[in-house]
Amino acid sequence: MFGKTWKWAGMFRTKETNPGIDPANIPVELKKLFDDVSYQLKQKSMPLDEIAARFHHRLTQIHPFPNGNGRHARLMTDILLKQSGAEAFDWGNTDFVAPGEVRDRYIAALRTADARDPAQLLKFVRSGKS
Repeated sequence: MFGKTWKWAGMFRTKETNPGIDPANIPVELKKLFDDVSYQLKQKSMPLDEIAARFHHRLTQIHPFPNGNGRHARLMTDILLKQSGAEAFDWGNTDFVAPGEVRDRYIAALRTADARDPAQLLKFVRSGKS
């Protein structure tokens, strides 16, 4: 994914960040996340879009890398959807690098999900479709 761009690419972060859990807990929390999602998919415990949006949110909360966590979480979420036979999210049909209204809505949706209300994030992930 990153080639020779960054020497640390693919290595978990070692410093505290906000957002982000204690770096020592990253491997354990990732394992729990993947196990939870595997179970949710197998049991069909909620609609696929909700499983994927919640997966994305938890992955951004874990914040495993020093940089690129949002891009990584969106890519992983889209892979989850595609492997499950669904269309990838459109993520508001925009580039998240530059500040703007769509990026602000994305961050607000993540913060609302932090407060255990995924509704805004569920709406946002497919908000670019006409």
